[in-house]
Amino acid sequence: MTLKPQPADVFEDRHNAPGADEQAAMLRTIGVSSIEQLIDETVPPAIRLKKPLDLPAALSERAFLAKFKQIASQNQVFKSYIGLGYHDTTLPPVIQRNILENPGWYTAYTPYQAEIAQGRLEALINYQTMVIDLTGLEIANASLLDEGTAAAEAMHMLHSQTKKKGANQYFVSEQVLPQTIDLLRTRATPVGIELVVGDHREIDLSAEGFFGAMVQYPAADGEVFDYKEFIGQARANNVFVVMAADLLALTLLTSPGELGADVCVGNSQRFGVPMGYGGPHAGFFSCKDQFKRVIPGRLIGQSIDAAGNKAFRMALQTREQHIRREKATSNICTAQVLLSVLAGMYAVYHGPQRIQQFAVNTHSLAQTLEAGLKKLGVEQTNENYFDTLNLRLESAELQQSLRKEAEAARLNFRYFDEVRVGISLNQNTELHDVADILDVFGKVLGKEADQLVGLPESLELTWPKSLVRTSDYLTHPVFNTHHAEHELLRYMKQLENKDLSLAHSMIPLGSCTMKLNATAEMIPVTWPEIGQLHPFAPLDQTKGYQQIFADLQTWLCEITGFAAVSLQPNSGAQGEYAGLLAIRGYHEARGDHHRNVSLIPASAHGTNPASAVMAGMEVVVVKSTEDGNIDVADLKEKAAKYADRLSCLMVTYPSTHGVYEETIVDICETIHNHGGRVYMDGANMNAQVGLTSPANIGADVCHLNLHKTFCIPHGGGGPGVGPIGVVADLAPYLPGHAVVAVEGRTNGSVSAAPWGSASILPISYAYISMMGGEGLTRATQIAILNANYIKARLEEHYPVLYSGSHGRCAHEMILECRHFKKAGIEVEDIAKRLMDYGFHAPTVSFPVAGTLMIEPTESESKDELDRFCDAMISIRKEIAEVESGKADAKDNVLKHAPHTAATVLVHEWTRPYSREKAVYPMEYVRAAKFWPTVSRIDSAYGDRNLICSCTPIEQYADQEEELVQADKGPSY
Repeated sequence: MTLKPQPADVFEDRHNAPGADEQAAMLRTIGVSSIEQLIDETVPPAIRLKKPLDLPAALSERAFLAKFKQIASQNQVFKSYIGLGYHDTTLPPVIQRNILENPGWYTAYTPYQAEIAQGRLEALINYQTMVIDLTGLEIANASLLDEGTAAAEAMHMLHSQTKKKGANQYFVSEQVLPQTIDLLRTRATPVGIELVVGDHREIDLSAEGFFGAMVQYPAADGEVFDYKEFIGQARANNVFVVMAADLLALTLLTSPGELGADVCVGNSQRFGVPMGYGGPHAGFFSCKDQFKRVIPGRLIGQSIDAAGNKAFRMALQTREQHIRREKATSNICTAQVLLSVLAGMYAVYHGPQRIQQFAVNTHSLAQTLEAGLKKLGVEQTNENYFDTLNLRLESAELQQSLRKEAEAARLNFRYFDEVRVGISLNQNTELHDVADILDVFGKVLGKEADQLVGLPESLELTWPKSLVRTSDYLTHPVFNTHHAEHELLRYMKQLENKDLSLAHSMIPLGSCTMKLNATAEMIPVTWPEIGQLHPFAPLDQTKGYQQIFADLQTWLCEITGFAAVSLQPNSGAQGEYAGLLAIRGYHEARGDHHRNVSLIPASAHGTNPASAVMAGMEVVVVKSTEDGNIDVADLKEKAAKYADRLSCLMVTYPSTHGVYEETIVDICETIHNHGGRVYMDGANMNAQVGLTSPANIGADVCHLNLHKTFCIPHGGGGPGVGPIGVVADLAPYLPGHAVVAVEGRTNGSVSAAPWGSASILPISYAYISMMGGEGLTRATQIAILNANYIKARLEEHYPVLYSGSHGRCAHEMILECRHFKKAGIEVEDIAKRLMDYGFHAPTVSFPVAGTLMIEPTESESKDELDRFCDAMISIRKEIAEVESGKADAKDNVLKHAPHTAATVLVHEWTRPYSREKAVYPMEYVRAAKFWPTVSRIDSAYGDRNLICSCTPIEQYADQEEELVQADKGPSY
């Protein structure tokens, strides 16, 4: 017997689920002899790559983790007292293990299907309540991308809401964080907002040009100002005020709402989320009630379900950019959900007393440090401070000596140009850390620092009374119940059990690519070498990160065909915006300031036109043909019409309709011939890798959804990363950063941190490392195979709207469901009924209203695909029962879906179908039933009666009485 030695531990075999036998069976169903034939019939020959991807050979999981540990070990984890919005903190291990490292939480999708997302929706309500309580304002959203972008969103929102005609000036205190000021400049210029940066104590807001103003609380150098007079002046002149605040400081400081602010923004990072060299973190945004219908991002609200029970859902303008498109004021279509959940759960676990104690200890240690430095003769210039001391030194030479000594002791401070030093303490700082800092100063000054024996027994707040907080916060029972680890563990598990994730079944969402997030890819994220670095740490301490960035940029250039890649954008929407700014910068550098027209297909993702407007462009819509493709004749006509003003075309490829348009090369050449550039939306890059590339097609810039194609998990609606690749002549216009130069670029940032959400880039790094070029190419092939297999199985039951010239779809397809309306069945009924079968619905009514868009990805096996197809076919039979009159048009299993346990466990079952049909529609469901915890939610009720924070305690008694009465009554 002869045996052949060969690698047994091949990662690709785990990621690309269908084995050889499964692939052969699927190919027979499709009607082709090989994957090569399928690809030849699917991807136009004109855009195929001429050679395979040139990437390093694939590594096994074990080999990758060993190699990556060596890379990460080049990072030096110093104690960072730099501040500037980033602070050391501790994520409680019970939260780290059971949320951050738990696929039940990190593989969940955005809660568009709220009935199977009640757990994370409740966690987000907790987060919103935490922000509302601490900031003292009435409304808070479910997070934004970071503090800088939250500040920019506030500026845009207030600009849209001002009633002062022609007011385009926005005042920003020079004490706002420098990275925020930089980002505000980026966002203000394209839309004609003039940023006025100066001293808030000297600015005169009576000028007619001002519509808004922004201040930092505490300020960037640590000073705590009383802004009451400033806000009063602003209000007298109809100027809105934004305060950027520190959540930990707000446990002791008077809240922005009490001071009269209209909006409060900031970063919830120090509530347990590692610094991660800049992200991801959940930016927060709260505001007065008057802005509730224009607040950017996602807002989680409370509604009721079909049984009248409390239920959560996304409320109001949750996807404004899809509804309003080029009239939208924001292109944000996501949130930092996983990070919001972490920060909110941190508040649930610690509660108001313990969180305030963190603040008290931090401030007390800052006072102790100030006293010790004073004895050493060091001048501290902040009159009032919370955690940050501002120290004036005698000379630049002394500053340099201090830096050398501090870094030798593995300590990072903030160093100002004006021979000053900033030291920001945090909730992990202890007395011995203060002693270490004093020792460094003592050595440099040639003096002996005092020995510290303990903290003072009591802390006196020396701030003016107007700054001392007297109002309560975090009073809801959820923040005062789960302080024992067992209690928190059970609470988190209860929430997790309410949510469907990839741990249960495939999530077949078209356009969103919910593929495997392998455990080996996730492991490095929580290593201290990755998580505990400050984003402004000296570069010689971050060599591991720099290697990760360089390698990843090289690999992404190879995959896209581009010359340069920026890793800074921390979402797909930010990537779009950054790409358009690169095109804008290119035109302006050539003197073509008038080139401001962006051609956008009617089928485009709604963020496209919203991003174009934010980049200062005028949107011109290009028609689609009946077969879903771009109307080339209309495009050529409009490209010629606007030739003198043409800036760019925004195009998605394969198209949003799931087709490789064969005219794409002609389309790109048309734009180039009229002086424009081509921006490619990378949402469907999953169908390009290894087969074609944006540059090969003719695009000039493309954003990549690393949280989709390259395996960063969705996390229930975020985090995401949206880097952009560009051709060589656009490279100079990629984002820079005002604090840490990025590839030599020092301004024009689109995210608060230099490399965006750096700590999750290792996930994509791991994916590419373990797949290699051949594995990535096969992943694309199998994604196309899986999609066409589903198409083959379902098209006789549900018409497939669009396909290529050979009848093939790309990696996704659109099922026609509008004809069911004749029987009274809506696409929503199918989506809700799928929950009873244990599946998340495909994308509903996008890009075509009344349809379902399905994308299976390469990570799903044939068995899972068959289970989904069987469910869809079974639902089609249920629709047929309504169509034939066998089932009642209104009282049927689809209209009542989803069915909860409470629905069927009633005394008397009065519905015209059996309980078994309701909850066990197929035999496989019995083995692993996923129970939705609420019935169908009344969205309109939630919008009419907006509640976006935890239910007031007095309502619980009323609800308990209602439940008692319901239990006595008949079936609902």
